[in-house]
Amino acid sequence: MPIRVVIAEDEAIIRLDLRETLEEEGYVVVGECGRGDRAVELARELQPDLAILDIKMPHMDGLEAARIIGAERICGVLMLTAFSQREVVEDARDAGALAYLVKPYQKSDLIPAIEVAIGRFRELQQLSGEVDALGEQLEARKSIDKAKGVLIDECGMKETDAFTFIQRTAMSERSRMRDVAERILDGSLRP
Repeated sequence: MPIRVVIAEDEAIIRLDLRETLEEEGYVVVGECGRGDRAVELARELQPDLAILDIKMPHMDGLEAARIIGAERICGVLMLTAFSQREVVEDARDAGALAYLVKPYQKSDLIPAIEVAIGRFRELQQLSGEVDALGEQLEARKSIDKAKGVLIDECGMKETDAFTFIQRTAMSERSRMRDVAERILDGSLRP
């Protein structure tokens, strides 16, 4: 499946040149604009794989657009700008840009920067999913431990018996142990 890209560049000639270069390389440009606020709208609407953003644009600069796109985990962000000062590069990094390219650029520089940005974004998505799953496991473990405590204190069970009760109830009801634990905690389930 081809990589889908949104371009946000306020200079029309550069935007056109970038579009042509990307299409020659097999990328699909799904949207383009000259404003940062519109770039955010296009990213939300079109769900591209990558947003290529200029820093200096009207109505919202590329850094703010990158912050929003990154915070919402919409797609990877490549900053394409004429500014190469260290402070600007650091601002772009802090805004969530996954790659940075200085104009004028060469096609031989653009394609690797795109692939790096997309690769880093996919890695971040995977890590985010793993963090979410671990968070869910931790919350489940906390609920189960609290429910075991209730069964021990209120029903005089041993810890292993309390765990076995939660586990067997979940199995017999074909539900999650966390759901059984929540019912024990809210008082709607007792042995």
